[in-house]
Amino acid sequence: MIKKNLLEKIEQRALTVGVVGLGYVGLPLAVEKAKAGFVTVGFDVQTEKVDLVNQGHNYIGDVVDDDLSSLVERGMLKATSDFSFIKDVDFIAICVPTPLDDHQQPDISYVKSSAEAIAGHLKRGSIVVLESTTYPGTTEELLRPILEKGSGLRCGEDFYLGFSPERVDPGNKEFNTSNTPKVVGGVGKDATEVIAAMYRAVLNGDILEVSSPAVAEMEKILENTYRNINIGLVNEMAIICDKMGISIWEVIEAAKTKPYGFQAFYPGPGLGGHCIPLDPYYLTWKAREYDYHTKLIETSGEINNYMPQYVVERASRILNRHKKPLNGSKVLILGVAYKNDIDDYRESPALKVIELFKKEGSDVSFFDPYISSYRFKQETHQGLESLAMADLAAYDLVVITTAHQVMDYEAVNTYAPAILDTRNAMAQVTERDKIDLL
Repeated sequence: MIKKNLLEKIEQRALTVGVVGLGYVGLPLAVEKAKAGFVTVGFDVQTEKVDLVNQGHNYIGDVVDDDLSSLVERGMLKATSDFSFIKDVDFIAICVPTPLDDHQQPDISYVKSSAEAIAGHLKRGSIVVLESTTYPGTTEELLRPILEKGSGLRCGEDFYLGFSPERVDPGNKEFNTSNTPKVVGGVGKDATEVIAAMYRAVLNGDILEVSSPAVAEMEKILENTYRNINIGLVNEMAIICDKMGISIWEVIEAAKTKPYGFQAFYPGPGLGGHCIPLDPYYLTWKAREYDYHTKLIETSGEINNYMPQYVVERASRILNRHKKPLNGSKVLILGVAYKNDIDDYRESPALKVIELFKKEGSDVSFFDPYISSYRFKQETHQGLESLAMADLAAYDLVVITTAHQVMDYEAVNTYAPAILDTRNAMAQVTERDKIDLL
């Protein structure tokens, strides 16, 4: 009876949606739900985000400002910091952070606290879907008991529960929340069918139904572990190639000519973003429960975590050629975003590179056309407000850690006395005598 009622509500756009967490995952999802004709309420503990949404202002690049303001004006989308809104919604998507703690252990406290708050207001006939990346088993081993105990309702009979991993790639011009394929795994076939129907009513991408939440949780981990390991491989190849006097970038371009069996990954100063540096550790943590040590995953993590240190070591060699020590040298970091052409610096390796230069006594500045300041280890770091290319001559070394396309790399090459390019950003520069590639 619940299944039939929910499917009818979805078809008639009579179902009300709640999105818990209005970050890079939650806000775009809330906008897509509202655009599809579902009245949507977003929740966040940060009142400044709530106020911005209710004013129709976008604070995330992938959300279109006109869509957001129009949806708010028409009453299709609003935000709140009062968790009691759960009692008035039918579909609840949990999109909260799942970081690592200081010991590289999964921190699922945001998921747990959200589930506890939801349980106190959960009504019969509701759907709860976790989108936050986590270890396999979280939905059924953690969420289900909390929701059942706190609400007095039974999963599969009184409410539906499932997992559908977020797939967000900030700055991607081709794939976004709307058109990226979605994986759905519910607790039971009915839950899977209803949750999949909801996403089909909202999104344009394909919806794949899998047999359980654990399968959906594991496939998300696999996606990002695959990238983590392959980036670790190419980073190690870059170190070896440097020792042998071979360009890793030329090697990759040559390997790319093979039409099968090879996918290009590129080296860099380390891993950044909300997924690749973190997600594999959720699996290594969970694997210990089954008395298994994830050797390959942990080895790739060691390589990738070493890359910021490797950048500083390479910088030291470059400065040595100019008879300058790291201590006291003026170093300019170009780009602190974790990838090009966005303002997102979550887990950016550039932040670690800056910290390591400072520990060596270097006089470090940074410039990023998208980021004027950032917070790292409870401190705010201020960048240069502007950058005149002629000013580069005052630095002993320029290190490119993010390949923003808006930068004039020909001018950088003209004025900077020495350059360490960790992203091959200056590939089109013809005169390369001053450029060292990672």
